[in-house]
Amino acid sequence: MKNIVVTISRQYGSGGKTIGAMLAKDLGISCYSREILRMASEDSGINERLFGMSDEKIRRAGWFKILSRPYQGELIPPENKEFTSDDNLFNYQAKVIKELAEKESCVIVGRCADFILKDYPNVASVFIHADRDFCLQRSMERHSMTEKEMQKYIEKTDQYRGDFYRYHTGHEWADARNYDLCLNSGKLGFEKCVEEIKSYLKIRF
Repeated sequence: MKNIVVTISRQYGSGGKTIGAMLAKDLGISCYSREILRMASEDSGINERLFGMSDEKIRRAGWFKILSRPYQGELIPPENKEFTSDDNLFNYQAKVIKELAEKESCVIVGRCADFILKDYPNVASVFIHADRDFCLQRSMERHSMTEKEMQKYIEKTDQYRGDFYRYHTGHEWADARNYDLCLNSGKLGFEKCVEEIKSYLKIRF
């Protein structure tokens, strides 16, 4: 198989993005996260700021988040009033993710990449999670917040990610059935998570 792509979904504070970067370095491939926003902006001509505002969260009213409009693959043309909607911002990110999966081996963090690439035989999807204390302690090391503020921030961020995933996929973000591999980074540590993913790739591909 020419290209192998690993998608990583992650709880806030679990270190999923770091694990993705470590895995990519070990494999000698690129790791994409927020870079996808820039690439989607360049492709669509839509201001990157709008992509940043909707990054893994739904910008619309709270009640809207309980709905779902699973991604179908279409793009909304510039003349349509919905051209800069959450749906179309996601569509362009999905377009970039598909193009990356088709042209190179890489690691893609977040942005429902597991769902977007669900029909690609060269993709392995991973969910990184950890218990509350691990996520809190690690997040406190990187941000100057009180413990109470940090816990609230973690819960809010994970809720954003869950709402975003549900809206664009119709599935639950933290449901293990959505992924090939679920790893507890708090118990394994980052290096062993990387080794587990690499072992899975060897068996699978």
